[in-house]
Amino acid sequence: MIDQARIDALGDMLFEAQRTRQPIDKIAALEPTCTIEDAYRIQSRMMDRRIADGEKVIGKKIGLTSKAIQDALGVYQPDFGILTDAMLFQDGDTIDLGTLMQPRVEGELAFVLKHDVNGPGVTALDVLQATAYVTPCIEVVDTRFQDWKIAIQDTVSDNASCGVFVLGREKTDPRDVDLRLAGMVVCKNDEVATSGCGAAVQGSPLNAVAWLANTLGPLGKPLKAGEVILSGSQAALVGMQGGDTLSVEIAGMGKCNVHFTGKALA
Repeated sequence: MIDQARIDALGDMLFEAQRTRQPIDKIAALEPTCTIEDAYRIQSRMMDRRIADGEKVIGKKIGLTSKAIQDALGVYQPDFGILTDAMLFQDGDTIDLGTLMQPRVEGELAFVLKHDVNGPGVTALDVLQATAYVTPCIEVVDTRFQDWKIAIQDTVSDNASCGVFVLGREKTDPRDVDLRLAGMVVCKNDEVATSGCGAAVQGSPLNAVAWLANTLGPLGKPLKAGEVILSGSQAALVGMQGGDTLSVEIAGMGKCNVHFTGKALA
């Protein structure tokens, strides 16, 4: 286990990388002995710095849930991160890529909870009963490391590679649709870029949220009423540049759009 002083130093480095948009070396180069447990400690330090800087926690995200994303990053287990108000955009907003570093787009389903969900022992049915509504979501993933050739310790340390996210306006009762079978289409500038369905996310987005509740519950971190939970990408990552418009549409649940301006680092 890495000592706490070194954990704090690594978390501070990621905080500064996010603040200054200057990427850093990968964890393997900075601390070769880093375990996944250490990586979550680094994430916690980075997010504590962001919260101390004025950001407010509004939810959580699940990453690395689909085979397409796992294959793209060479990582083969889910992870999780924290969502803050500074990351939130709404359907139709414009995002300046100059505020990001190496962004890519994922299409997924966001859950908004009406009851707390606290593992262990949480089932997909428990998640269904605790959900106020679901809505299409565009997550703009990003990395504070030098490129996207990252290991699990890198993405975990880096708050599950979360950049910002965009929520749709339509609110759907998840009991009214089959979340496994609902098809999703991601378009860039009105051309289909990729597609998928809910079954690509751990068999169902409900299963992914249950996994998160059962992972965080023993750590004393329930999923809380009112929180936004991003359930994980249903298809491959999509690149973008300034001037592009991206949309995510999920059958029976509406559409979410975002426009990009400016230029990212890569």
